[in-house]
Amino acid sequence: MFDAAASLLVTLKSIVGEANVLTADADVASYVTDWRERYRGRARAVVRPGSTDEVAAVVRCCAGHRVPVVPQGGNTGLCGGATPHATGDEVVLTLTRMNRVRAIDADDATMTVEAGMPLASVQQAAAAAGMVFPLSLASEGSCAIGGNLSTNAGGTAVLRYGNARDLVLGLEVVLADGEIWNGLRGLRKDNTGYDLKQVFLGSEGTLGIITAAVLKLFPSPRTSATAWVALSDVSAAIALLRAMRQAIGDRLTGFELVSRDCIALARAQFPALPDPLPGHPWYALVQADDAASHSPLSTEIETALAEAIEAKIALDAVIAGSEAQAAGLWALREHIPDAQKREGPNIKHDIGVPIARIPAFLARAEQALDAAFPGVRYVVFGHLGDGNLHYNLSAPPSIDAAVFIEHTARATAIVYDLVAEFGGSFSAEHGIGQMKRDAMARYKAPIELELMRRIKRALDPHATLNPGKVV
Repeated sequence: MFDAAASLLVTLKSIVGEANVLTADADVASYVTDWRERYRGRARAVVRPGSTDEVAAVVRCCAGHRVPVVPQGGNTGLCGGATPHATGDEVVLTLTRMNRVRAIDADDATMTVEAGMPLASVQQAAAAAGMVFPLSLASEGSCAIGGNLSTNAGGTAVLRYGNARDLVLGLEVVLADGEIWNGLRGLRKDNTGYDLKQVFLGSEGTLGIITAAVLKLFPSPRTSATAWVALSDVSAAIALLRAMRQAIGDRLTGFELVSRDCIALARAQFPALPDPLPGHPWYALVQADDAASHSPLSTEIETALAEAIEAKIALDAVIAGSEAQAAGLWALREHIPDAQKREGPNIKHDIGVPIARIPAFLARAEQALDAAFPGVRYVVFGHLGDGNLHYNLSAPPSIDAAVFIEHTARATAIVYDLVAEFGGSFSAEHGIGQMKRDAMARYKAPIELELMRRIKRALDPHATLNPGKVV
């Protein structure tokens, strides 16, 4: 009797080699569980292709067997978008072996990289060429650039450089039938019809599998300034953001908002972290960079902060005196997610709200959540410069975290309803994946969803690419 499952595995092994088709439970375990350990799936196999041609052959094979494919990069996503379902009928296609720099063009200021390359390695390769790739995330040591592009990642430098989709000039994509679209063009101007790359950027592998990209590079900063600023409230943070923009213009790279509770949590889990300016309700982490070799940036930052303190916008401020001190301030901000994970389950929200409306949103949300969950703890931080907050809820001290998590749907409805009322987005930079798929139907206009479904049907008519995600 013909065994279709065995035939599939034989063909996959012939494409990528037997060592790159994993089926044993111990071997596939890390690929079928998401970073937050919220989603645990199963897979027929985990396949590790080493080239675009191998990706295309794997996809053709799976399409022929009508076997769904779940693309995966570094598996650091927060919404279950790269995790297979529990059915066990999907193949996980991990791109980690595709981790090479294909080309660097200093004149065009571009770099062509493969999708499985870790983001930190992309940054290092750009630096070695005397330039910078500005996308920066807390998980940059483990996340892959393909995953960053497929979720349109944001990070800490969106204020100056934009989201991931703003940093891409061209793509190479394997389509649902295994055909390869080579759009690896580094042109800044190309008005020849639809901008096809934007269809795949942010689509979470549901329309095609990104295998390589042409990325924009920028001049390396020769002068940098990092400051930690104490604030009385979020309105003061917004006033400081406005003042810093006026003072240094587009040299303002990042402006992070951090609550006192975030600092306490991070330092409880990581005691070696610094504690600059303790005892204040809110903080801003300000980053500015200048490519000029004799820039007055540091003096301008110091003057702007002194004026902010004199105007009672800021309460106090420290400016990093060395790269090590600057790294310590950023470590304090970037360890917050890991600290939350160590503490136990929590309810996460990645929201975007118009900057001017953030204080009113926070007040309304706290009022509603306090009434619903007395004693709930707020872990609020994020990229104030672009209106993106990580609005997270931890269990009251009297309630077990696992029990509190059972109220996720209720808490999330409160938060998302308010986000919609304030003209915001329930997903700012983490994507949709499995976690937020139902929210799409509740908060997106029907015509938007129908247009997405039409694109999905056109590019993936048999729904074999990352099914059950996004739409």
